[in-house]
Amino acid sequence: MDLASPVTVRRLMERYRFRCRKSLGQNFLVDANIIGKIITAAEINARDIVVEIGPGLGVMTRALAEKAGMVLAVEVDKELLPILGETLAEMRNIEIINRDALKVDFDKLVSEYKANSGGNDYSDGYKLVANLPYYITTPLVMHLLENRFKLSIMVVMVQEEVARRMVARPGSKDYGALSLAVNFYARAEVVCKVSKNVFVPRPEVGSAVVKMIRLDTPPVKVENEKMFFSIVRAAFGQRRKTLLNALSGSSLGLSKEQWRYIIEEAGLEPSARGETLGMEEFAALTRCYEERSWRSCTS
Repeated sequence: MDLASPVTVRRLMERYRFRCRKSLGQNFLVDANIIGKIITAAEINARDIVVEIGPGLGVMTRALAEKAGMVLAVEVDKELLPILGETLAEMRNIEIINRDALKVDFDKLVSEYKANSGGNDYSDGYKLVANLPYYITTPLVMHLLENRFKLSIMVVMVQEEVARRMVARPGSKDYGALSLAVNFYARAEVVCKVSKNVFVPRPEVGSAVVKMIRLDTPPVKVENEKMFFSIVRAAFGQRRKTLLNALSGSSLGLSKEQWRYIIEEAGLEPSARGETLGMEEFAALTRCYEERSWRSCTS
């Protein structure tokens, strides 16, 4: 069965009377070339456990299983399970998990599989591959990063606009809170762009494949990551505002003059805008906010 064929996919869907649900962002990739690029980017070998989020009809799942030691495929839609049962029937190194990826502890999922299978032959850690539904891309990426799961490599297909934001640098129009968050936890790069014509059904926008290599330690030292990201989000809350106005108008508290002093204490200009600040500058701002009370900053 050639699952990388639009004709095969449509016939399979018709036979099972399966209709793609827009609410679940279901667009099935039908391009063997793109699948090959994803697998190459993930650097998969026979000792790897690969977690796949959203196997859909199983087209990429099969390709992953041909390279990996084991594929744990997490699929939220119960209606896809019988189809996967057919398309993956002869594969012995795939396990389908019917769960919501946003609620999965992936470290626990992998460790339980290893414990139950006596998995001493597998590599430490694991890799993740996903064709992410657009409607949950950002929360799912943040779920994967913020929980510091022991993933070595993540290769995800996302909306092209989101891919640009994930790898953007200070001063560019795509740079924002997501850019800082992704690059705080990982080293990210765009592998390739993906035409909207290689999906069934055809989505309204183009996609891109992003590779993220997890960092053992963030590129900047921050004692309170929660506060760091609160300041980042506040700075980007209204992009046209200066850093001073954005922070003083946020829910972080403090008066405008207090924020002015903290910004200057961090070596920044109150008139700067969030999109011009790099990660180290946000870290300096966070350190000043945390380490110095209003009185110590003004003394």
